[in-house]
Amino acid sequence: MHLDDKTLLAQFAEPALRERAYTAIIKKYQEKLYWHIRRMVIEHEDTNDVLQNVFVKVWNALANFREDSQLYTWLYRIATNESISFLEQKKRKTAAVSLSDEESSYDFENSIKADKHFDSTRLEWRLQLAINQLPEKQRLVFNLRYYDEMPYEEMSKMLGTTTGALKASYHHAAKKIEEYILKHA
Repeated sequence: MHLDDKTLLAQFAEPALRERAYTAIIKKYQEKLYWHIRRMVIEHEDTNDVLQNVFVKVWNALANFREDSQLYTWLYRIATNESISFLEQKKRKTAAVSLSDEESSYDFENSIKADKHFDSTRLEWRLQLAINQLPEKQRLVFNLRYYDEMPYEEMSKMLGTTTGALKASYHHAAKKIEEYILKHA
């Protein structure tokens, strides 16, 4: 039985129920957050590391959650910020090794193609390769809208961007993905 967020937050505020409420929150949102992060950082191991950091931050900050937004929006914001921080750190490390973006993109493509389940005729593989070609912000907006079906208004609160800018980012991302898939069909 899943409790609603208000009940879980009320339980978290009670010291005797805090751990149980936190565990229930993790169970309720862990899979959604995992896939949200996974679509951004790609690798399973990296996703687990980022997700663990997200839940540590949630534990440390949940007592101060003011409920200005939905719990789910707040969790996604933390997961998004942690994913972006992770990607920036990874980019800095990669830059230190002096790989160009093209080589980095090529490495990602090779790692996907090396996956034992890879089948170049399947659209979802080409879609994943196309999404990876997008600039970071467009990739994030596309994933939130396409996979998570997040409304633009909620995305706007989470990312601190206007809905118009988000719609434009999504439109540009969808166009680039379509072009990539047609080119590599």
